[in-house]
Amino acid sequence: MAKVAFIGLGVMGFPMAGHLVKQGHDVTVYNRTGAKATQWVEQYGGKKADTPKDAAQGQDIVFTCVGNDDDLRQVVLGEHGIVHGMHAGAILVDHTTASADVAREIAAHIEPLNIAFLDAPVSGGQAGAENGALTVMMGGDQAHFDTVKPVISAYSRCAELLGPVGAGQLTKMVNQICIAGVVQGLAEGLHFAKSAGLDGLKVIEVISKGAAQSWQMENRYKTMWQGQYDFGFAIDWMRKDLGIALDEARRNGSHLPVAALVDQFYSEVQAMKGNRWDTSSLLARLEKSRS
Repeated sequence: MAKVAFIGLGVMGFPMAGHLVKQGHDVTVYNRTGAKATQWVEQYGGKKADTPKDAAQGQDIVFTCVGNDDDLRQVVLGEHGIVHGMHAGAILVDHTTASADVAREIAAHIEPLNIAFLDAPVSGGQAGAENGALTVMMGGDQAHFDTVKPVISAYSRCAELLGPVGAGQLTKMVNQICIAGVVQGLAEGLHFAKSAGLDGLKVIEVISKGAAQSWQMENRYKTMWQGQYDFGFAIDWMRKDLGIALDEARRNGSHLPVAALVDQFYSEVQAMKGNRWDTSSLLARLEKSRS
C-alpha cells in the first residue's frame, strides 16, 4: 500500500483515483471544485484536502491530472501548490496531456528539493479510465518509474518508460497525430459509404476484419453512422493536444500536413457548436457539406 495524493478529478482523474482506493492505497484527493472531491469521497472513501499543498503532505507519490500547462503550473508551483507540501524523496507523476517544455520546467524546479518527476500522459479515454485499462506513456528516471509502475497498474494495462523527462509528452503527441489521421479516414470512409448507398454498419463489420481495422473503427463506427457525438473525447481537448504537437513540430522541424489539416477541420466542427462533441464528429462536418 502506498500513501498517495491525486490532484484533479475530471472525467479521467475521478475513476483513476478510485481504482487506487480499490487496490488498497491510502488516497487523498484535491479538486478545484470542492463538490467534486466531496462526491469522490462519498463514492470511494479516502480523504479530501482543501489545497494541493495539503493533499501532498506526507504522501509517497502525488498524481496530477489537470487541464493544460497553466493549470499544471498552478497546482504544482502556485502559492498553495504541491511543491510546498511534498517531502524530499517523494515522486510527482503528472498525467496531464501537456507540453514537453512544462514537464522539463517542473522537473528542473523540484529537482533541487530532491523530489522526482515523471511526465505520464495517458491514452484510452474515459472508458479506459473507468475500466482501469489506460496506456501510460512516461518520461523520467528508471528507478522512479519502477517505483510507481506497480501503483499505476491500478488503472493501466500498459505503462512504459520512453526516455527522460518530456519523452512521455512527446509520445502522447505521436499518439494524437496518429489518431487525427485515422479518425479523418474513418469519417471519409463512412461518408463515402452513405453517398454510395451502402449499409455502413455491414461495411465496417467486414472491413474491420482486415487491414483497415483500428480502435476508432471498432469503437466509434456505430455512433458515427447514427450521428451521435455527445460523449467521449471532446474536440476542444483534441485541438489543445494537436496544438501542442504542431508547436513542437515547428521546433523540431517535423512536417505534419495531415495533422494540421485535421486540426482545421475540427475548428469547423467547433463553429457548428460541436466543441464538446467526440472527436469522431469529423463525419458531421462532411455530412453538413453534403447537405
